[in-house]
Amino acid sequence: MTEPPRQTPVFRFAPSPNGRLHLGHALSALLNAKMAAETGGRLLLRIEDIDLTRCNLELEQAVLADLDWLGVDYERPVRRQSEHFSLYRTALDQLTSRGLVYPSFLTRGEVKARVTAFEESGGRWPRDPDGAPLYPTEERDLSLEDRAQKLATTERHALRLDMEKALSAVGHPLSFQETGDGERGEISADPARWGDVVLWRSDTPASYHLAVTVDDAEQGVSHVVRGLDLFHATSVHRLLQALLGLPQPAYHHHRLISGPDGRKLSKSAGDTALAALRNQGRTPSDIRALVGI
Repeated sequence: MTEPPRQTPVFRFAPSPNGRLHLGHALSALLNAKMAAETGGRLLLRIEDIDLTRCNLELEQAVLADLDWLGVDYERPVRRQSEHFSLYRTALDQLTSRGLVYPSFLTRGEVKARVTAFEESGGRWPRDPDGAPLYPTEERDLSLEDRAQKLATTERHALRLDMEKALSAVGHPLSFQETGDGERGEISADPARWGDVVLWRSDTPASYHLAVTVDDAEQGVSHVVRGLDLFHATSVHRLLQALLGLPQPAYHHHRLISGPDGRKLSKSAGDTALAALRNQGRTPSDIRALVGI
């Protein structure tokens, strides 16, 4: 019996050009390249520039220059999220047509005030895995008339996934395969911990959750290799994959690199930016040694 042809593994590195790459990005890019080489796979580069207010071409060019300096070899052309807004909208429309999306109108300040008052009175507001308060759920049940009135009179709003309806629509437990530096094996997904996540904002064509899920499927990504800070978010991505009928990649969430204060590196940490290290005379080999690749 002839065996089916082996599918080529597809990896991707997906930075956002809203700051300079740092050592944490170097670890992720180099690890993706290493795993792709070891498996005979492909490495794609995706520029996650959906936030048009923070991302710009100058920073994108800096990202490409840093990767070239590191010697990370990826396929061309590069995919840019800003060129695929209609694709995300189509996915959003699919979910909306099934009654799984609703408009929300509370500002961050209004949510914060409500949470503060509730907790000062002795209550404990539910929070997501990152520690942020879950969004209140009463707007799920607004009448069509009330929604229309609010949309007509409110300048800004967001579209959220009704988590309760979404989980009911899937109708079965979700999980994902994990091979990273934390938990391993078949991991139970628990998207409910995130509450009614944002899928779209007035000033952003799609949320990270929606865009990354659609992009991974569109690009045929078979292995998602990224930092442990996104481990819990995978539950939301698994839910969206199930709702949209998209394939499920394997996941590898790698260790994070901390700064001198013990916190995860951020793009504001100039002393660990690759450009700063390069200006200090560090070489790509030095960077590999620093991140342990």
